[in-house]
Amino acid sequence: MIDPATVQRIKDVADIVEVVGDYVHLTRRGANYMGLCPFHNERTPSFSVNKQRNFCYCFSCKKGGSPVNFIMEKEGLNYHEALLHLAKKYGIEVVERELSDEERARQSERESMFVANEWAMQHMEKDLIDTEEGRDVGLTYLTQRGVTDAAIKAFHLGYALDKGFALVDAARKAGFDINVFKKLGLIGTSQQGRDYDRFRGRVIFPILNTAGKVIAFGGRDLKGGLAKYINSPESELYKKSNELYGIHQAKSAIVSERKCFLVEGYMDVIGMWQSGMKNVVASSGTALTDGQIAMIHRFTDNITLIYDGDAAGIKASLRGIDMLVSHNLKVKVLLLPDGDDPDSFARKHTPEEFRKYVEEHETDIIRFKAQVMLDTLKNDPQHRIDAINSVVTSIAHIPDNVARDVYVQECSMILNIPEESIAKSVAQARAHIVQKLKQERLRKNQPEQVTNYTQNQQQPVQSAAAVAAASSNIRTPERQSPQREPLSPMYPLEKAVIKYCVRYAFMKFCSYEDTSNIDDSGKPYIVTLDVLRFVEEELRDSKMQFSVGLFMRMFNLLREMRSGFETYSQQRTLELEERLSAMRKEGYDKISQQALSIDEIRREEQKLEKAITADKEAAIKDICKDYPCRILGSHEEEDIRRLAMELMMEKHHLSNIYLKDGTTELEEDRLSILLVRALDEWKNELINQHINSLFDKFREASRTGDIEQQTKIQAELNSLMNMRKEMSKYIGERIVFK
Repeated sequence: MIDPATVQRIKDVADIVEVVGDYVHLTRRGANYMGLCPFHNERTPSFSVNKQRNFCYCFSCKKGGSPVNFIMEKEGLNYHEALLHLAKKYGIEVVERELSDEERARQSERESMFVANEWAMQHMEKDLIDTEEGRDVGLTYLTQRGVTDAAIKAFHLGYALDKGFALVDAARKAGFDINVFKKLGLIGTSQQGRDYDRFRGRVIFPILNTAGKVIAFGGRDLKGGLAKYINSPESELYKKSNELYGIHQAKSAIVSERKCFLVEGYMDVIGMWQSGMKNVVASSGTALTDGQIAMIHRFTDNITLIYDGDAAGIKASLRGIDMLVSHNLKVKVLLLPDGDDPDSFARKHTPEEFRKYVEEHETDIIRFKAQVMLDTLKNDPQHRIDAINSVVTSIAHIPDNVARDVYVQECSMILNIPEESIAKSVAQARAHIVQKLKQERLRKNQPEQVTNYTQNQQQPVQSAAAVAAASSNIRTPERQSPQREPLSPMYPLEKAVIKYCVRYAFMKFCSYEDTSNIDDSGKPYIVTLDVLRFVEEELRDSKMQFSVGLFMRMFNLLREMRSGFETYSQQRTLELEERLSAMRKEGYDKISQQALSIDEIRREEQKLEKAITADKEAAIKDICKDYPCRILGSHEEEDIRRLAMELMMEKHHLSNIYLKDGTTELEEDRLSILLVRALDEWKNELINQHINSLFDKFREASRTGDIEQQTKIQAELNSLMNMRKEMSKYIGERIVFK
């Protein structure tokens, strides 16, 4: 763990313009910098960098954030790795908290394993080129497979000499602890107790993690052994289910191309890489895992699975669909011509031809599954039922409501089944999946996450195929859009309030006379509230609180930041006073040097003081707005960072050139109206919900004939409806605080 003080220093020192400038050519535009977005292809700059807030944002693809966010997104690093990256850039010594003896031993062992792997990779790279056996066997094989020198260098390909103990002897001679190599699976021990090279006589494919460190090896046999490929066993460094071959070489291309091609083998990756398709990785012949999918998702939302066009390829393309779509990825499948694999196809075609083939033949995976199921099983009713159930289950795994609806419509047409039947079955299957996930979370004792769908625990999941079994006798009704579960009405209303809290938390909002506190002259004290204090008091007086968990966490974080803001404000205010003093001195010097009358001097001085006052007011506002942006934008929790970026960055918020209606009136100039209206709309909806609840109680009292209860509820309803009427009028009026 990095020491908290060091973390804060890294965040304070890291300058967003310098960090982004390593990747993007920036042009100054007013208070901001603009450039072409590094996360997607564009011709017109939409990527804005705000030096004062230490924040960046793309108005097209919505990516950006603090320097930490930017490095995480651009380099595909986690939070801790991004901090280390910035620390190295700015020459900051990283102070870690003191480790226990056990942690220190484990860290030392891990570092030793990385060093051993790096040495082994370089040793086998050298043996491929510098030894006669390496050239005659390993290099000849690679050359025959069409592997270029550039690819050999980029992928650090090597060769393990077929001498039984070559690596063992070299490692001992270099002073390594052989036990480390045994843990890595590079060296084995025979039944007679003798150490030997596990990868002897094989072409070596090093496996690198996203940071470019060697974590494992794959070896391809060239002499007809029993095992064509052997791989490193799992170790402290290598968890097969979390790694992808070629990810280090592909990550930049995946980000720039906004797509990842997924293949099966080492040579498939290298062949496509050589053809110019550099955004390609391999699962190394294993079934995809959640960890591998999550790794791809760090770089892109778009995946295209490439398979051979034979029956085995078609079958393989249908594996793991549910897991892929459950990660909210856009997944397509590409079948190559029969007899071709990605490597051979890439060698036969130019990059342009390959890309054209992809554009013309890649298919959305759900649509592909539905068509394949229909074509292969249409003559067997029972198998057709099972196939339709399988498609329904895949659709139910998609998290996005709109996407599920679109697939329901498409599959209805492909499968020739009424849309409402598929929609109903998908909804029930979704409820079943949600309940299963909930039970798994409870078993793991993890906090339950908020979802935007309801969970039906009572009804058993019915099959769309139960209806489809007799689909030939059912006439498809007029198409209707399936009903979706709406979001809670509180969500957008609470979001509007938390948005203003995040943007303007510590900015002065209003003042009032506190008649309960009188000064020595008999006058009441004037109490000034910032935005956050105002919202706190409104929520307390109205007995309200955020029902959305993430909003509540954000609100509490803002409250905890107050003391930090006061320190930050004092430092920035001192800097501001120094700047204004210099501005005043320079202004008066210029006035004194001009030949002006007394009246002209007085007017120039008044103009100068007015400019200084305006500059000071604007700077104080900026200080208040900048602090939440800096802290929340680089928060350790990803959901906090993402929400902060979403709430802070609207088009008019970084630059006036993005105002849609051409007005120059900023949001902060209308804040007194907008915030009060947002709170009132929230209160109004709560009143509506209370009224609806009372109506239900009134109907129940009417059913039971409880006159006394009816009278009591009617009185409360009248009061609430009058309150709602007044609230509605209040919301529609322009409210100005003085």
